[in-house]
Amino acid sequence: MAYILVVDDKEMMRDSIQATLSRAEHEIMTSESALKALDLIRENHFDVIITDLKMPKMDGLKFLEELKKTGSEIPVVMMTAYATIPTAVDAMRKGAFDYIQKPFNADEITFLVQRALEHRRLMQENEAYRINAKDWQRGRQLIGTSSAMVKVMKKIQLIAQSSATVFIRGESGTGKEMIARAIHAQSPRANQPLLCVNCASLSSNLLESELFGHEKGAFTGAYRVRKGRFELAEGGTLLLDEVSEMDLQLQAKLLRVLQEREFERVGSSVTRQVDVRVLATSNRCLEDWVQEGKFREDLYYRLNVVPIHLPPLRERVEDDLENLCEYFLQRIADREGTPLKMLCGEAITCLKRYGWPGNVRELENLMELVSVLTTEEVISAEMIQGWLTLDHINSSPALDTESFQGKSLAEMERHLIEQTLGTFNGHRQKTAQALGIGVRTLGMKLKRWKMEEQTVAPSR
Repeated sequence: MAYILVVDDKEMMRDSIQATLSRAEHEIMTSESALKALDLIRENHFDVIITDLKMPKMDGLKFLEELKKTGSEIPVVMMTAYATIPTAVDAMRKGAFDYIQKPFNADEITFLVQRALEHRRLMQENEAYRINAKDWQRGRQLIGTSSAMVKVMKKIQLIAQSSATVFIRGESGTGKEMIARAIHAQSPRANQPLLCVNCASLSSNLLESELFGHEKGAFTGAYRVRKGRFELAEGGTLLLDEVSEMDLQLQAKLLRVLQEREFERVGSSVTRQVDVRVLATSNRCLEDWVQEGKFREDLYYRLNVVPIHLPPLRERVEDDLENLCEYFLQRIADREGTPLKMLCGEAITCLKRYGWPGNVRELENLMELVSVLTTEEVISAEMIQGWLTLDHINSSPALDTESFQGKSLAEMERHLIEQTLGTFNGHRQKTAQALGIGVRTLGMKLKRWKMEEQTVAPSR
């Protein structure tokens, strides 16, 4: 459903268009003059404006000029008679989306409105990507001083200026899509669209239509012509997220686009040329999938022109985790307008001992969670521990092996248990779970050590 404003001094025309577009489930407001229409636009949200060209007091051209002065990006459709077509063309040069010649039928105006809505959606999407690109250019998104992340950042700078296809691999939550956005933002295509398609979230038929578009009547439900993401991303970048989930038949069509830079819409025999840079991501080992026959070998080599591997968070916690936490906490504070929260030293130590199965995404979510749930300025280790999955906690940090030389296994065991107890602030159940022993066993050991200490009285 869209909100549409119809401006015409003739009541019959307003009523006719309102009836036609209401059947397409759009909300319609009407105005008999351009001056009143300007007031309506200040007070209401509209997705499309349909206006007559010839009107008293303020005609369509003047109306368009006044509209543009307000900074409005609403698509404007001009209605015109045959004799005023040159004027309508002039209106398009001044910013109108399109014009329609009177008399027109219901299908013609309905189709034109759909085109205008698609245009508006694309403009809004592009604006969102431009804003995101500015963030990347300020270097606000890529956080990391580890050697692995420094390598990734240098690689981005080198490949961004080219149009080479890039294959970004890494576990879920490592930030593959963020790397793709960084590449686009630093490329000569930064002012053109960056569109993303999640190949894992759509069925094969829907994904084909999403990528290549379709003609009206191409399949059940194809009520109108629809451009695909390749067409909409013309001159820009298309990100194929989780490309490994695409079926083999569709892989062949994707291969052709990468090789020939051409495709056909579903239900069409017209070949269309396209200039789009393709970036792809996957959390799978595509080499294995090629061996198993689940992914085309030729497509793999076409995608893997420039490979980027994103390391999991557990491999770079020492260098990057604290900086990431500070970044997320600062961003949350800025967004919510709340005081900046900080992690205590024990909390940071606790986070570094965690395995991070969900990678950076899991860390971001945890920072959001503890920021919301605590009113304290300093986030404690106890608050952190309550939300970590015990199966992924490394309870045995790096030990100084030299300090254990000449000591018995019993002494080493006691040291480890006491250290783990300290990590969990004395919580026996969490300690026992992390160590892989029963709570009762842990309790017996602690009781025995306490009794031994009481038995050994200091000599006077």
